[in-house]
Amino acid sequence: MISHPAYGVEPWCLCESELNLDMLAQSESLFALANGHVGWRGNLDEGEPHGLPGTYLNGVYELHPLPYAEAGYGYPASGQSIINVTNGKIIRLLVDDEPFDLRYGRLDSHERVLDFRTGVLHRRVQWTSPAGSTVRISSSRLVSFTQRAVAAIAYEVEALGTPLRVVLQSELVANEQLPKPGGDPRSAAALESPLVAEENFACGGRLRLIHRTARSGLRVAAAADHVVQGPDGTAMSSESADDLSRVTLTAQLLPGQKLRVEKFVTHGWSSTRSLPALHDQVDAALAAATSTTWDGLHAEQRDYLSEFWAGADVQVEGDPEIQQAVRFALFHVLQAGARVEERAIPAKGLTGPGYDGHCFWDTETFVLPVLTYTAPGAAAQALGWRCATLPLAQERARQLGLAGAAFPWRTINGAECSSYWPAGTAAFHINADIADAVLRYVAATGDDTFERETGLPLLVETARLWRALGHHDKDGNYHLHGVTGPDEYSALSDDNTYTNLMAQQNLEGAAGAVARHPRESGLLGVSDEESIAWRDAAARMTVPYDKTLGMHEQSAGSTGHQRWDFLATGPGEYPLMLHFPYFDLYRKQVLKQADLVLAMHLRGDAFTRQAKAVAFSYYDALTVRDSSLSACTQAVLAAETGHLELAYDYLGEAAMMDLSDLQHNTRDGLHIAALAGTWTALVAGFGGMRHHDGLLSFAPRLPPALSRLTFTVLIRGRRLRVEITPTAVTYSLPAGSPLGIQHHGVALEVTPGVPRSEPVPAAPPEQPVPVQPAGRRPVRRCRGV
Repeated sequence: MISHPAYGVEPWCLCESELNLDMLAQSESLFALANGHVGWRGNLDEGEPHGLPGTYLNGVYELHPLPYAEAGYGYPASGQSIINVTNGKIIRLLVDDEPFDLRYGRLDSHERVLDFRTGVLHRRVQWTSPAGSTVRISSSRLVSFTQRAVAAIAYEVEALGTPLRVVLQSELVANEQLPKPGGDPRSAAALESPLVAEENFACGGRLRLIHRTARSGLRVAAAADHVVQGPDGTAMSSESADDLSRVTLTAQLLPGQKLRVEKFVTHGWSSTRSLPALHDQVDAALAAATSTTWDGLHAEQRDYLSEFWAGADVQVEGDPEIQQAVRFALFHVLQAGARVEERAIPAKGLTGPGYDGHCFWDTETFVLPVLTYTAPGAAAQALGWRCATLPLAQERARQLGLAGAAFPWRTINGAECSSYWPAGTAAFHINADIADAVLRYVAATGDDTFERETGLPLLVETARLWRALGHHDKDGNYHLHGVTGPDEYSALSDDNTYTNLMAQQNLEGAAGAVARHPRESGLLGVSDEESIAWRDAAARMTVPYDKTLGMHEQSAGSTGHQRWDFLATGPGEYPLMLHFPYFDLYRKQVLKQADLVLAMHLRGDAFTRQAKAVAFSYYDALTVRDSSLSACTQAVLAAETGHLELAYDYLGEAAMMDLSDLQHNTRDGLHIAALAGTWTALVAGFGGMRHHDGLLSFAPRLPPALSRLTFTVLIRGRRLRVEITPTAVTYSLPAGSPLGIQHHGVALEVTPGVPRSEPVPAAPPEQPVPVQPAGRRPVRRCRGV
């Protein structure tokens, strides 16, 4: 989409200079606003035309039956799907009795701008009705980072040319008609009109609707209030019904006169609170919002983001598209996680209903690393949600005959709702991914309280699962058999290298945390023998290696499988899982996404430089990137192994995943993990940042197209700024105590107020550039290459 002429390339905003109805659903995702608790898709203020209406509350879902051709023990009985809750965005406009609808009359101009520095979506329209009446409409909207239940709109209509009668209808609407979801018709039926009315209210400018979900038993409330500025004679009335609460404003406008309404909307939900309590909750939030005023909310939003960007901004010189893309990505990652407050971060955030609103391992492996080094409080809250769902994970482990906890492959409330067990239940690496996020957060923040209260229970219960799942062979080597690693075109493998290495880190990390916190560990029932067993399993963990090829294998014996016939696979047959049976994919050497390559990124300390180079080249030729999660990881390892231009190409794919709709499903919401991967490709790829055993290290090198890369990471309460040019890098700390780091393997100390400049070593001798499967090479960003 960014290549469409309607979308400009700007460093601090996303601009749309004309409205394209064919891309309306995609633009609604791009222009979505959220704070981790409330999400508003970027629908037009008037409600229509729309691609996919959407207002979401994190954690609000409905249950629906899961389809099974044959029942089996341990299969989840119900699925969970995010639902569209009460819509408070709608402000309909009638001009001399004609609805303002962009599909009729003449659209003279239409512009939208999402400002990453203020967190406000601006819209400016000039429209002439079929009868020849012309109006100018300006609107701004925000979803507050500082008041998590609050969203607000400032909507203004101005008469141009002739006097006009205008009517504004500001609404709360529940059970909006939505496009039919695909797949199981039982699911579609369950999600149609999911809200049962409990209360409606309208008086003056105040509105309120309260509903409950029919199956999941959640109570949902929305309230609104209005501040109106208009000419003398402006009138207001209100009405309400089960699924609609409305304020109607009427005014006579002379040319140049304006009618302005500031609409404040609050959302809330609960699984336990009574109707009166939820009623009071949204009314109280509304009182706080209106007392703050629109200008006050705007100022709070700007100040919040100013603080965020001071510790998170990434500056890229040499590629304006990448510069815009990484700020777009960071803004949306923040929107997904800022106010989750012990709720999940869904794969699409709160930008759309894709993946049913489920949280996957994407969160811990791709999103939380970014938040840990830019907004650590949000990372802690997301991990707090995992800890809160620990009882459900323990129950699932018992159901599977295992000790400890088995965290779900996909979920909203913490219970497993994947109906395909080879890719779901068997993907036990989710346990190690959560542990990895805990260990990274503690290393980056030094938050001892978090480690004791949240991290320790997660590390202990995930470690217990690995001891129950694995076994020692006759030679004492430790194995994890029948598991599914990150690559979704492989399943039920023995000794998946990624899973084994991440489990090894999990076991060692749990033992270390137990040693640091003996009292709390005793309350969890951890004995000395158990901790020793964890260390022993970690020390004897099997890491498959093909001696003939001289490289690590993705899983034991996997290099002996038949290779996929890429030359016989046409471009229209990707993604493969939509055109070939999984049984065929599982038996062949073909990867949906980086697997062993991801292990070499996250557990790079377990591989030699030469081992990484050999394995990256081998597996790059097998990876088709049917997953949005792959390109960023391939960028990191391409950069580390000296293939900087290839890394730059993969960066481009990661960065443009949604801006160019590369997966053709941006209409259902943004790929939050892929957006996070843009930061990872730059910071871990060209910045070479790694954090192993508490040591922060950098090995920066830039591709030829980039002349400068600057980023900031938060580490132990300090802001470390890293500025990279093709020949040198400067590390600086504005304040705090000195920080020890490594630069290309050499230890050095950065002193506050004294920038430290170091040369960038010459690149190692160039190796043959890895090849990719036929037709699957990333688009080259270096023109003429």
